[in-house]
Amino acid sequence: MQGVPAVEVTSACGYIGAMSNASPEPATIPLLPILIAPHPVLKARARRVITSDNDAIRDLIPRMFAAMYNAPGIGLAAPQVGLSLRMAVVDIAENEKRNPIVLVNPEIIASSQELSVREEGCLSLPNMFAEVTRPARVKVRFEDESGVKRELEADGLLATCLQHEIDHLDGVLFVDHISALKRNMIMRKLAKEQRLKP
Repeated sequence: MQGVPAVEVTSACGYIGAMSNASPEPATIPLLPILIAPHPVLKARARRVITSDNDAIRDLIPRMFAAMYNAPGIGLAAPQVGLSLRMAVVDIAENEKRNPIVLVNPEIIASSQELSVREEGCLSLPNMFAEVTRPARVKVRFEDESGVKRELEADGLLATCLQHEIDHLDGVLFVDHISALKRNMIMRKLAKEQRLKP
């Protein structure tokens, strides 16, 4: 997909900087299985990450990146790997250079009135795609893996990806943004493909 934006992030994050130069290799990190719709965890609202979750989150981050890159994908939310926590990872790999971002307790605090239509897919709905209309630009507030509060402004592909992953934390799939007719067609096709899968 084209139209990848520049990103403004309010503070630096050592883990993200390190990841951009040395991303996890699937061969060395056990891959997390990605849940396939209509798994019930994907439709549940995830709970906020709290201080007692910190060790689990630090362990989860490299495993989520490994699963996302292996899939391959550009975003993955914790509910997609069976954990109902408000946490996601994204990397749209602008200019084929990895730029991993960790989002803990993310929330959209501003969005444009201007809309954008993009074809979306999802690792939890493999090989299924549909055009989705969303705000063209968003501003997201979140915490990094150290608990530092950050803000990120995005447009283009990154804006779409951020909205898609935050939707996951609220139990919303991209097909929930399209007509019931199209959604039912996609879900039936997905169910059929999963039944035929060896």
